[in-house]
Amino acid sequence: MNTFLNALVVPARLVHPVHITSLMLDEASLLRVASGDVGMLAGADWHAYLDNASGRIFHNLRAEVLIREAGLDVEGTIHGTATFIGRAPSGGQADAPRHLIRLAEQLFDMPLAA
Repeated sequence: MNTFLNALVVPARLVHPVHITSLMLDEASLLRVASGDVGMLAGADWHAYLDNASGRIFHNLRAEVLIREAGLDVEGTIHGTATFIGRAPSGGQADAPRHLIRLAEQLFDMPLAA
């Protein structure tokens, strides 16, 4: 089952802009999460997928601030690109929540089209 979602992408490198992209979540993508290639943090109505393959090269300050401002207390630092998607009431995947997109717009002073 392939599902296309609007995801909020927060790259680790500051030269790359925060943006919204259409993302396909398929079984192979979810298996990468389960195998540990991709880490995951969960908020009240969203998930943040973290690219573990990038190692600890790039500290993602923007994602760290967004996650904390969204109400999740993280103890460590965030590394690599963070991809945010929503959680549907049924527990499935959904588009990135509008409130999270608005928070990113405010924090990073950049308009994001959803």
